[in-house]
Amino acid sequence: MLEIIYQFISDQVLSPITALIVPSDYQAHALIVLQTVIKILSVLVPVLVTVAYFTYVERKVIGFIQGRIGPNRVGFFGFSLWGLGQPIADAVKLIVKEIVIPTGSNRFLFVIAPVLSLAPSVAAWAVIPFDDTKVIADINASLLYVLALTSLAVYGIIIAGWASNSKYAFLGAMRSAAQIVSYEIAMGFALIGVLIAAGSLNLGDIVNAQSGSVVHWFWLPLFPLYIIYFISGVAETNRAPFDVAEGESEIVAGFHVEYGGMAFSVFFMAEYANMILVAVLSAILFCGGWLSPVQGIPVLEDLFAWVPPILWLLAKTSFFMFLFLWLRATFPRYRYDQIMRLGWKVFIPLTIVWVIVVSALVVTNVPPWFD
Repeated sequence: MLEIIYQFISDQVLSPITALIVPSDYQAHALIVLQTVIKILSVLVPVLVTVAYFTYVERKVIGFIQGRIGPNRVGFFGFSLWGLGQPIADAVKLIVKEIVIPTGSNRFLFVIAPVLSLAPSVAAWAVIPFDDTKVIADINASLLYVLALTSLAVYGIIIAGWASNSKYAFLGAMRSAAQIVSYEIAMGFALIGVLIAAGSLNLGDIVNAQSGSVVHWFWLPLFPLYIIYFISGVAETNRAPFDVAEGESEIVAGFHVEYGGMAFSVFFMAEYANMILVAVLSAILFCGGWLSPVQGIPVLEDLFAWVPPILWLLAKTSFFMFLFLWLRATFPRYRYDQIMRLGWKVFIPLTIVWVIVVSALVVTNVPPWFD
């Protein structure tokens, strides 16, 4: 269905536009550029809409867990519609709110820091495969590309704290940067385990290496790395119970304490965009991506054959997104020394040991994952 829509837009909209306004010698190149832009927008727009409504879902889910109602008033055209208009109302409020730049701050870095936090989490979607064919850029080193981009987010946090010319913001930035770097190491070792198991850096090949039913997916042989990767993702996004950098119950808000209006909202969007990215990567790397959980099972495979592969990926991603909310509503905030001890003294040694175990499993061709 998506291919039909894309082909229709390309044939009926893009081709006439290029033929009308572009010289004949450059029409082929212009058409390729427009087609690429359409592909980027087809991924970027749903991601940003999901970011907006993820905030709504979070408030409803945590409200349900804590016995509250959550947003239920702001709707459309006089109808409350369960409060579905709340994210739009929040966006309008932040857009019209004044952005105050502190005296003595570095104005350029103060403004550019939120962009440096959001851009990597959005750019990483260029290599995320939604099925065998639906990917913007199918590069061989896509796993390395994602790891490199997600590591860049720490620069936005450090620059935001330093450019604010505030000791509270700078201390929050240092605390957050130390936490992110600590768990980035454990996450990197977990990804090395996936690389060894799949024998490829390409995300599509990693998914195809998990072909089979749910017991063939990497979550089973890589279970410790699977748990460590997700927990490290929670810590990297500064989410509860690892939200010591922000500390919502405290007076200060960490590295973005001096930010307001749309500048603050970009940091907010970056956090939720990173959560969605960690969720989709967890589904791709450990849970078979777009593969059906009943693949290869005689009766069930035929029964669920009508489900598009992208729906399996979205369902798995939604589950991991729900885990972010469940953890926030359940666990209290850790002390900072507990967070650092968990990252350095527990996760890193455990990932190193399990990388060795996975290497042995691959060398000995243990079925059904590595035969």
